[in-house]
Amino acid sequence: MHAITIPEPGGPEALVWAEVPDPVPGEGEVLVEVVAGAVNRADILQRQGFYNPPPGASPYPGLECSGRIAEVGPGVSGWSVGDEVCALLAGGGYATKVAVPAGQLLPVPAGVDLKRAAALPEVVCTVWSNVFMISHLRPGETLLVHGGSSGIGTMAIQLAKAVGAKVAVTAGTKEKLDQCAELGADILVNYREQDFVEELKQATGGAGADVILDNMGAKYLDRNVRALAVNGRLAIIGMQGGIKAELNIGALLTKRAAISATSLRARPLAEKTAIVSAVREHVWPLIAARQVRPVVDSEFPMSDAAAAHRLVEESGHVGKVLLVAP
Repeated sequence: MHAITIPEPGGPEALVWAEVPDPVPGEGEVLVEVVAGAVNRADILQRQGFYNPPPGASPYPGLECSGRIAEVGPGVSGWSVGDEVCALLAGGGYATKVAVPAGQLLPVPAGVDLKRAAALPEVVCTVWSNVFMISHLRPGETLLVHGGSSGIGTMAIQLAKAVGAKVAVTAGTKEKLDQCAELGADILVNYREQDFVEELKQATGGAGADVILDNMGAKYLDRNVRALAVNGRLAIIGMQGGIKAELNIGALLTKRAAISATSLRARPLAEKTAIVSAVREHVWPLIAARQVRPVVDSEFPMSDAAAAHRLVEESGHVGKVLLVAP
């Protein structure tokens, strides 16, 4: 098969399309012939040498894909050769074939074509696990999403609106905020020109956000705590703004607030299987009902993953960037 390899960490040019050995599905796995994958920030970190795959995972980047089952490994039931699927991966999505634990497979949801289904697994599993399974966003509450125009952000807006929550977003341009509004965002904050803490308080009558989904980490920690409502929950899923910050414990205690920080890639198989199962139960019907949809910005040939990485690094996209296998 062919895959994007990283002989040496570096810039986008470090991504090399090469012929490599086919993966072999092990116990409880299936082999998927990949139709498309998608770019995530974690792939960029891996390319730069900062985010190695977990032990036993594919060395190639790519945390999600869509395709057809080409082979069913031992101990797998409920799936057959030829089934159209999308999958959450620990790696290997930038390739023409990938071995996937059966618990991380999802059927392509009704109303979504096979290629665009590649835009779903990572963002849906990330949003559902953090916003709903951990932070327990409820109808009538307010969710603040940083990076509302990202793949994560566009999915979070739609899922929160589908359950009856109010949604605030931050983004860096009017055009991106307009697209967030089209997806249902109620409170729009241009982080280059406005203070999200003040804007959120004004829009909520001083209450703040019940749940904040944060991809920035250290840079936003203090302001996120100040933006939380009483009994608020801060879910940190990224560190684009650094890894170390000072936390005002007094402010956290006053608000009786909670902070969680999670990553998805390195979680044990049992935890990933539980998240995927919950997504299939709760989110797939929303997609079938057209209340939620994948938001795809652009597509690139998988062999030109470098160009896709440049686009994502420049934040020149809204939603997901796909890599289409040959």
